[in-house]
Amino acid sequence: MKLPNRPVSMTLPAEAEYLDLVRFTLYGIATRLGFSYEETEDMKVAVSEACNNVVIHAYEPGSSGLIAIRFEPSAEGLRIFVKDEGTSFDTGKLQASTSMHDKTLDDTQVGGLGLYLMQALMDEVEVKSNCGTEVILTKMLIKSEEMV
Repeated sequence: MKLPNRPVSMTLPAEAEYLDLVRFTLYGIATRLGFSYEETEDMKVAVSEACNNVVIHAYEPGSSGLIAIRFEPSAEGLRIFVKDEGTSFDTGKLQASTSMHDKTLDDTQVGGLGLYLMQALMDEVEVKSNCGTEVILTKMLIKSEEMV
């Protein structure tokens, strides 16, 4: 069954208990688009990292906030938008960050590895920070010879 190339959106409380809904939705969309099990699992880890960042960092403890997720399927792949309206952070520091290759565990900080993980698992990761933060995760769909 072919999935129409229409966006699917959801807005959820920025609480860990709701993140399974995001992963389940991603699984359904990715499977119908033809992504492999491994690609789908990679996307689930990346979107979980993005969502966890919202849950942990975007809103003040005890305050209620929302997380907006949008899946944009296409013939070329899938773009996933994770947006919050919480505290923004300096994306300039993000651009200046260096690769984790050739570093020891002593050279790393606790936390802060989520972005590197997202970059390793996805084809493209973009972070926008203005009124809140938006992370855009892109995974290209590469069809094997057998599928064509």
